[in-house]
Amino acid sequence: MDLYRTFLAIALSFLILLGYQYLFAPSMPEQEPTPASTPGQTTAPGPSETQTTAPTAPGTPVPSPTAAEVVIDPDARDITVDTPLYTAVISEQGGSIKSFLLKQYRSGVQKDSGPMELVPASNPATRPLLFSLDNGTGANLPLFKAEGAQTHLNVNQGQTELVMTATMPEGVQVVRTMRFSSDSYLIAVEYSVENATDRPVQVSPALVWYSAPFPHVNPPSSYLFAGPMAYINDERIEVKGKELGKGPVIRQGTISWTGYADSYFITTIMPEFADSQTLTIQETGAGRGSSRSTLSQGLATLQPHDSKAYSYTLYMGPKKLTILEEVGHNLARAVNYGWLDIIGKPMLWLLNFFHGFVKNYGVAIILLTIVIKLVFWPITQKGMKSMKNMQKLQPKIAKLREKFKDDPAKMNQEMMSLYKTYKINPLGGCLPMFIQIPFFIALYQVLIAAIELRHAPFMLWINDLSAPDRLWLGFDIPYLHGMPILTLLMGASMYLQQKMTPTAADPMQARIMQLLPIVFTFMFINFASGLVLYWFVNNLLSMLQQYLINRSSNVSKA
Repeated sequence: MDLYRTFLAIALSFLILLGYQYLFAPSMPEQEPTPASTPGQTTAPGPSETQTTAPTAPGTPVPSPTAAEVVIDPDARDITVDTPLYTAVISEQGGSIKSFLLKQYRSGVQKDSGPMELVPASNPATRPLLFSLDNGTGANLPLFKAEGAQTHLNVNQGQTELVMTATMPEGVQVVRTMRFSSDSYLIAVEYSVENATDRPVQVSPALVWYSAPFPHVNPPSSYLFAGPMAYINDERIEVKGKELGKGPVIRQGTISWTGYADSYFITTIMPEFADSQTLTIQETGAGRGSSRSTLSQGLATLQPHDSKAYSYTLYMGPKKLTILEEVGHNLARAVNYGWLDIIGKPMLWLLNFFHGFVKNYGVAIILLTIVIKLVFWPITQKGMKSMKNMQKLQPKIAKLREKFKDDPAKMNQEMMSLYKTYKINPLGGCLPMFIQIPFFIALYQVLIAAIELRHAPFMLWINDLSAPDRLWLGFDIPYLHGMPILTLLMGASMYLQQKMTPTAADPMQARIMQLLPIVFTFMFINFASGLVLYWFVNNLLSMLQQYLINRSSNVSKA
C-alpha cells in the first residue's frame, strides 16, 4: 500500500502542475500582422486643420482609430535614440514609439536572429505613447515637432533630452520632454499643456498605449499569461483574452502602472502623480492579442495662458525581477508565481546567486537542486526508511489480507495493530512527496518563466534552458524534430532509481511502478530543458540517498 500511495502522490503532483497550467494560465494569443496604411492615400490634416473634438468623460469606451482613418504624414520625421541598452525610434506623427529594439536580448536563440523588438505595430495609429486632450477619442494624430534638425541622438553616458512640440485643437500647445538614460530602461516623459488663448479651455488629457504580442522567434510557454496587465489600488490585474473579448475593461483608482507583458518582457506606463485615474482596456481589432489601454486624467479647465504638467515614466525592457525591484512603482509585482510566489522568488534569487559564481545557469540549476535536496534530506530519509520497513512487513500484510479477505473492517483493524507493533507510519513513505509538491511546482514556474534562462546555454547541444532539449541528428524526426537526450537520461535515471527502491508485493502495483519512468519521460519531452535537468539531477541524488540507506540496512543486518 505504501508504494501505491506514493504513486498517487506523484500522480497528484503532476495533476496539480498540469491542471494549474490548463485551468489558470491562458494561452498566449497568436500574433497577427497589423494592417498597414495603403499607399496613395492623401496626407492627414496638419495641426492647423485638425477638427475640434469635445472632451469625453474618462472611462467612456470609444472605437480606436483604424488604419483607414490615419495615413502616413510625409512631413513627420523619425527620431532615433541610441543607448547601450536599446535603440528607440520616435515618430513625429503623434509622437508615438515606432520601434524599440533591445540590444542585449535576441528575438531568437540563433545569434543572427536580430535584437528583440517590443513595438511590432507598423500603423501610426496603433503604436504606444499617444497623448490626446479628448480622452483618446481623436482619430487624427498631431505632429509633435522635434527641436533642431538632428534626427539621431546618441546616449553613451548620462542623460539626453528630446523636446517635441504639438499644436492641439482650440489653440492648446503641448510640449513633451523625454529623458533617456544610458544605463536604464526607464524613460521619463513630461507633457506640459498650455492654453495659448484668451479664453478658458476644457481638456480631458489621456495617454493611450497600444500593445500587441512581442514577436519572439521562439515564444515562451503558451500556458503562461501574456496580455494587458496593471497594478491598481495595490492589486495586480491581468486582463485575459476572454474577459477582453466581452467589452472594455474599466478600472478606477490609484494606478501604479499599466501596460503589456509576457513571460520575458514588459512595456509599461507609470504615472508620476497620485491622483485617482481611470484605466480603460479594450480590443483594437488590429489582430489577435492587440489591445489599447487609455489612462485618463479626468476633465480639467485651463485658464487663459495657464498650463498644467502631466508626468509619466516608461519602462520597456526585460521582465527581470532584480531590475523591476530597482524601478519601484510596485513594478516588481509583474513577476508573479501565483499562490507559490513566496517560494518561487527565493528560488529565483538563489538561482541568480549561484549564477553569479559559476556563470552558467545549467550549473546553477544543479547547485539549486543539491540545496533543495539537502533541505529535504531528513524527511526524505525517514520516508525511504519507512518504505523499507513497509517492505519487510509485506509478507505479514499479505497473510492478513488472505485471512480477512471477507471482513475488510477486521483486516484494517489488524493491519493498524501491526503498524503500531512495529512502530511504522503507513503514510511515512508518501508524506515527504506531498511536502515537496509545492516546491516542485514553484520551481517549475521559475524555470519556465525566468528571463534569465531564456536563450541561456548549458553545455553541448543544450543552448536554451527555457526550451525543450533536442539534439539535431542531421535528419528530421516527426513531432520531436530532434532527439531529447536529456529527457531520455532523466527517464533512465528514474528507472534505475526505481530498481533501487523497495518494491511492492502486489503484482499490479509493481507493474504500475514500472510504467512510471515511461510515463514521466513522455510528460517531460516538451518541458523546458532546465526543468528536465533539475529532475534528472534530483533522481541521481535520490539514487545516492537510497544507496546509503540500503548500505546502512545491510551493515546493520551483518
